[in-house]
Amino acid sequence: MNEIAAATGRPEDVVGMHFFSPANVMRVVEVVRANRTDPAVLATAIAVSRRIGKVPVPVGVCHGFVGNRMLGARNAQMIDLVIEGAMLQDVDRTFREFGWPMGPFEMWDMAGLDISWRARKAQGKALAIADELCAQGRFGQKSGRGFYRYEPGSRTPLPDEDVTRLIHEEARRRGVQRRDIEATEIIERTHYPMVNEGMRTLEEAVANSASDIDVIWVLATLPRAKGGPMHWASDIGWDVVAERLDHWRGKTGSDLFRPATRG
Repeated sequence: MNEIAAATGRPEDVVGMHFFSPANVMRVVEVVRANRTDPAVLATAIAVSRRIGKVPVPVGVCHGFVGNRMLGARNAQMIDLVIEGAMLQDVDRTFREFGWPMGPFEMWDMAGLDISWRARKAQGKALAIADELCAQGRFGQKSGRGFYRYEPGSRTPLPDEDVTRLIHEEARRRGVQRRDIEATEIIERTHYPMVNEGMRTLEEAVANSASDIDVIWVLATLPRAKGGPMHWASDIGWDVVAERLDHWRGKTGSDLFRPATRG
């Protein structure tokens, strides 16, 4: 966005508005300030957001802004979890029990697996299982098959033995001994990185405050009873979250779990 602003010759007039999907339902809008956005222009975008019935949250420039950046961190271990032993329906049930309206695999099937697949290919990235499903034309609900299968005219996700087979084949290819994975581990390996990424947006001044982050998520899809991810983590205690992040960093070797310095 800063590059676009610089190319216009009027960088002070450039501002972004990121609407969450589906835009006609979701109330929150990330109002994105570029490096040289004039405060009056930012204020105008905020006013426009309110005029159309949205709740604006000012954020800075980064890949995914605040909401999608944190979502990416939440989802980063999802495929690894199922390869290591969690069942798709176990992960989705754990998310629903936490308070999400649906699980991540159900959500991906509803949104369409081909959308993120095309984005990965454009970035030269790959994702095990998901890419193979797309290569087979399994794009989710709209094709009747994705991570789950769907009966004609139904949106009810049903387990699919073909997907289970793919997961087991990938586990063998990686030399992974599958095991039982409890709900606590699923939450820690998904939600703690999400909170951690929120902390990083604060470190980088992409987000203005923890409460701004919570507003984004409470108005998006996180269960309101949790008060937002940062509030939820503060109730647990950042020291506890950071300790568990360190634990999973040691177990997985992933820098995803490197704790942010701000706590």
